[in-house]
Amino acid sequence: NYSNYPIGIAENLKLIYTDSAKVKAILTSPLNKDFTNQSFPYSEFPNGVKITFYDNNNQETTVISDYAIAYNKTNIVDLVGNVVINTYDGSVLKTSQIYWDPEQEWLFTEKKFTFKNIDYDISATRLDANRSFTIFNSGELEGQVLIEDKEKQINEN
Repeated sequence: NYSNYPIGIAENLKLIYTDSAKVKAILTSPLNKDFTNQSFPYSEFPNGVKITFYDNNNQETTVISDYAIAYNKTNIVDLVGNVVINTYDGSVLKTSQIYWDPEQEWLFTEKKFTFKNIDYDISATRLDANRSFTIFNSGELEGQVLIEDKEKQINEN
């Protein structure tokens, strides 16, 4: 019975995703196992993955992890092990596991994470955020957050 075996295996994979002739993402991985022959189809990247996303201004956000699995029916990507997200503006998120919904451009995890950028240097457990981190919900925070004093800004102007 070969039903538990992948339908295909690719080594040194490089996938380029385009939309209207514009590159939207590049995925590279040393190994990909294609299990789309299963009742709940998925693609596995057992030796890690690097994904570079490009926004409409061609600015890069990179995601790396030691392991990844992409579920075809739900379009959810599970990134596991030394997950690091570097955004074009210098923001860095690190965690042991995060889920990515590419259709909604949404990230979520129940694991501990750290997030650093010009305004934040925090760690917390639980994250629910959009890809650009402009919408950001988390559990209990530890660290430093820049809070602007709007009243002081108004009085100084």
